[in-house]
Amino acid sequence: MTTPELKEQIAETIRDYNQKGWSPATSTNYSFMDADGLIWVSRSGIDKSKFCADDFMTVDSEGVAIGEFEGIRPSAETLIHCALYELFPETKVILHSHSVYPVLLSALADKEVVFEGYEVQKGFEGQTTHEKMVRIPVFNNTQDMVAFRNTLRHHAHEILHHSFIMRKHGTYAWGRNLFEAKRHLESLEYLCQCNWMLKSSHQ
Repeated sequence: MTTPELKEQIAETIRDYNQKGWSPATSTNYSFMDADGLIWVSRSGIDKSKFCADDFMTVDSEGVAIGEFEGIRPSAETLIHCALYELFPETKVILHSHSVYPVLLSALADKEVVFEGYEVQKGFEGQTTHEKMVRIPVFNNTQDMVAFRNTLRHHAHEILHHSFIMRKHGTYAWGRNLFEAKRHLESLEYLCQCNWMLKSSHQ
């Protein structure tokens, strides 16, 4: 897939996710790596209901704008994307969500959110049965992106399902292509909603 085609497809996904309520205000950020290894991230402060292919910009491995976009501000969390490309080299697309259910679950969780017995667990790459536990790490939110990058580096061995949750913030999920990244994010979103509704019904 060409870079222009991928831009269009991810932009469409971003607008779709906004319709789901996953990116209130101008929140959330997204990225992809093109065939030349160049990182493209969403620009800061863009209304995600109107996000278009031209709202991506290029950055270097430290999250600094490069090329024709030099001097333009990328998303505040660009360094997270850079860290994920570094830690998981097979990654080509990263998606982010501020949906309600993972945020609520993360407020109650200690270090992870655990799912067991759900068929949709098989949406995560490598999962072939609902009978095993899926553990998604929860990391404390911070405005210090350098510190958070270090957290990811330190806990990379705990990130087994192409996703994690930032406490009271939202989810990140990624994959080798857009389809896989969407499958991981949407699986996690669904499972978080199921867990929250189950907990609520038992109160």
